Amino acid sequence: MDKPFLIGEKLYLRPLEEEDIDRCLVWINDPEITAMVALRFPFNRSREKEWFAALYKTDRDIPLAIVLMDGDRHIGNCGLHQIDYPNRHAQFGIMIGEKEEWDKGYASEASRLILDYGFDQLGLHRISLQVYAHNLRAQRVYEKLGFTREGILRESYYRDGCYHDTVIMGILRSEWRGDGASVLE
Repeated sequence: MDKPFLIGEKLYLRPLEEEDIDRCLVWINDPEITAMVALRFPFNRSREKEWFAALYKTDRDIPLAIVLMDGDRHIGNCGLHQIDYPNRHAQFGIMIGEKEEWDKGYASEASRLILDYGFDQLGLHRISLQVYAHNLRAQRVYEKLGFTREGILRESYYRDGCYHDTVIMGILRSEWRGDGASVLE
């Protein structure tokens, strides 16, 4: 394991490094992946480095690499963003970039690790996310984790010749912890 920050059963989360940029570029320029996330324009190395550098200039973002323990392979990224410490709220985001690793439970495990960290270590009260309505795979993962559908931004983005809805989902610390025990326990 290289610089583990949060450790799960099959994977661990570590800080993103500059060496990850080329791999991330492949993911964020893949049309099948960008159809599920809020990326519209191609990224080159220079633009990705600028984005990457900006993430670490503030404590409002915690970007992490998702790394499989078996083979120490970086397969995606996740994090808490736009952290509002006074109101104890953050936005959650995740992307499994290695498509052959989709539907293997890695998104769920990585999400549990970062949600536990947000609620237990940062003392957050609420974590929310936005997901495109057509991304049913992601919505199922979020619902299994305990996120509640809070609303719809109707026809909020335009892609491939038509407008699409965005689903807003959120989870409160009390919903995550339920009876006081961590979901990971």
